[in-house]
Amino acid sequence: MMEQEQIVAAVRSSTLEVFSTMLSLEVTNGDPRTEVNAPGPSDGIIAVIGLAGAWVGTASLCCGAPMACRISSSMLGMEYTEVNEDVLDAISEIANMIFGNFKTTAETYLGPLGLSIPTVIYGLSFSARTAGKEKWIVVPFVCGDDTLELKVCLTPNRGLAHMPKH
Repeated sequence: MMEQEQIVAAVRSSTLEVFSTMLSLEVTNGDPRTEVNAPGPSDGIIAVIGLAGAWVGTASLCCGAPMACRISSSMLGMEYTEVNEDVLDAISEIANMIFGNFKTTAETYLGPLGLSIPTVIYGLSFSARTAGKEKWIVVPFVCGDDTLELKVCLTPNRGLAHMPKH
């Protein structure tokens, strides 16, 4: 079992590490909260990654276009002022790095976990949600005038109890 405080600490640690080492950007922690049917903003970018093992769930990185461009500019060493393929690829990679680091920490509590390939969604006036009424832990960050939210939803894998043993 991994408590909410441990999830928040692991997300914060992973995010701060990636932002300082890979992006040379400073982010400030916001106040974590919980939501039902989390993922995302109605305008902007969401990178979604599935988690699987004895525990299953979803992790997402959500931000607006200005933050995505800031991240991409720092990562790729070029100035991006609007979302394009490079920006979407950079957000996918940053989500992969953050949640890859998170997975390593989470495995000490939850056992082996697999990560899916990130799916990145970009648009205006959309919503994303998961089925069910699972609780999401939302960990916000501020970078200059922009915000970024990392969200994690984990639940025991009920399907494992019904799987045949080999």
